[in-house]
Amino acid sequence: MQDRVVYEFAIIRLVPRVEREEFINVGAILFSKRKKFLDMRYHVDKARLNAFASDIDPNTIEAYLKAWKEVCMGEPRGGAIGKLDLPSRFRWLTASRSTIIQSSEPHPGLCLDPEKELHDLFNKYVL
Repeated sequence: MQDRVVYEFAIIRLVPRVEREEFINVGAILFSKRKKFLDMRYHVDKARLNAFASDIDPNTIEAYLKAWKEVCMGEPRGGAIGKLDLPSRFRWLTASRSTIIQSSEPHPGLCLDPEKELHDLFNKYVL
C-alpha cells in the first residue's frame, strides 16, 4: 500500500450542444503530483460523433484536443498555459467551462503506475 500514490483524473467530454447537457466521452487526463506525471489520451469515434452531432467536423474536434494535449505536455505550442507547472496545467484543463470540449470534475484515486492507470481509465470510460 505504501507504494501507491495519489492521483487525480478527469474525463474529457465533447458537448456539441451545451444547452442540452449531452456529451460523449472522448478522453481522459491524469495528474500525480508525487510522480510528477501529467498526461492525457483522447480518441474521437467519427461514426459515433456523426450519429450524435452530424454538423460537427471531427477534424475540428481533433485540432482542439491536440491543443489540449500540447498544454498538457507543456509544449511550446501550448502557449502561456503550457508554460505553467504541472498542477496549474491540470487545474486549467479541468476548470469548469461552457465550451464544446469540457472535463468532468476531477476525481481522486491511488495507483502504483500513473501511466497504466491512465490507460485503464481511458479504456474504461472512452473506448
